[in-house]
Amino acid sequence: MIRDTSAQDRAMSNAVAPTRRYWKYAVAAGVVVLLAAWILPGMTRMLGSGASFSSERLRFAEVKRGNLTRDISAQGRLVAAVSPTLYAPNGGIVTLTVQAGDKVEKEQVLAEVVSPELSNRLQQEQASLQSAELAAERTSIDNRKQQLTTQKAVDQAEIDRQTAAREVERTQKAFQLGALPQLDVMRAKDALQKAEITLAHARKDVALERESLDFELKTARLTRDRQRLLVTDLQRQVDELKLRSPVAGQVGQLLVQQKANVAANAGILTVVDLSAMEVEVPVPETFARELAIGMPAQIQNAGQTLTGELSAVSPEVVNGQVTARVRFTGEQPAGLRQNQRMSTRILIDEHPNVLMVERGPFVDSGAGRVAYVVGKDGMAERRAIEVGATSLNAVELVSGVKEGDRLIISSLDEFKGAERIALAR
Repeated sequence: MIRDTSAQDRAMSNAVAPTRRYWKYAVAAGVVVLLAAWILPGMTRMLGSGASFSSERLRFAEVKRGNLTRDISAQGRLVAAVSPTLYAPNGGIVTLTVQAGDKVEKEQVLAEVVSPELSNRLQQEQASLQSAELAAERTSIDNRKQQLTTQKAVDQAEIDRQTAAREVERTQKAFQLGALPQLDVMRAKDALQKAEITLAHARKDVALERESLDFELKTARLTRDRQRLLVTDLQRQVDELKLRSPVAGQVGQLLVQQKANVAANAGILTVVDLSAMEVEVPVPETFARELAIGMPAQIQNAGQTLTGELSAVSPEVVNGQVTARVRFTGEQPAGLRQNQRMSTRILIDEHPNVLMVERGPFVDSGAGRVAYVVGKDGMAERRAIEVGATSLNAVELVSGVKEGDRLIISSLDEFKGAERIALAR
């Protein structure tokens, strides 16, 4: 016979079993309620938003009221406002009299170009000038001699006319006294008329001869003057072979070697006028249209803020930038050097007492019309805005927000136009 386990069984009381089961159910229900209270708000935000993003990957800024200054800040380099380059006016051998970095005075000879061809031509033309001057002087002497000769003929004709007139008077008196016939009187009158005609022609010859001689003398003098101008021009070219400094300053760079043979119009050296320096600043193309001559600027030099103004703007865009120049309006500091780096700030305009926020990628990604305003519940709401003036660091907000609002200034592209987004920590 098989034995069972009845001898091992023991009867238990069931009085407390229902109470323990109720406590288990109560604890489970409490846990469910707590979990629901903790998860439900997040689930509500998730269900009411288009997406959820971590706030650690986003940038935020508060809308404030203040003065918005539109400016351009860039690292510029110091250049000379006057930095001429001296060129060889003619080909020849260069003799340098200075070295790079030497201080020079205005009109100081810096180099000389020896041109044997030009010097020889000057000497030839000077000899031709002397010949022309002698020819003009000889023509003047011949003119006076010829005038004396023609005047002598006039004087002789005048004497002949007077003699003929006296002869007519004598024959008439003799005819009246019956000493001479009338034929002699008529002959005397003919001689007088002939003498008068000769005198008239002599006077006309004198006038014509004077005009002719004056013309010849004028031609000779014009030839002399033309040759003199040619010699003067050649002398100027020879003098220009001595390259003189147009300004007082410093020799910048030697472009040729000592005793080099250079061609005409070849660069020899540069001179830097250190008394008039300007800061050359690269400006982004987007700001080029807003620049105007005379705009105020600030220049930083060794911890010192100097005042300046915009003096020039290049009309050419290179690599998305235009080159502007700023000159000092106050006293120029001493010890400045060519190509020295200086921080420059150009002030475009100022908008006082406006709502503004830190500038960020949201301006470009939202085309300046959309922003996301962060609420106290951790939700960001899409809102239409209007952007006004912009600077490198701040943006004016004309409408759509109020002072104290907190905006997402990061790029809005990843939000994909969602009306509301949840911000997770």
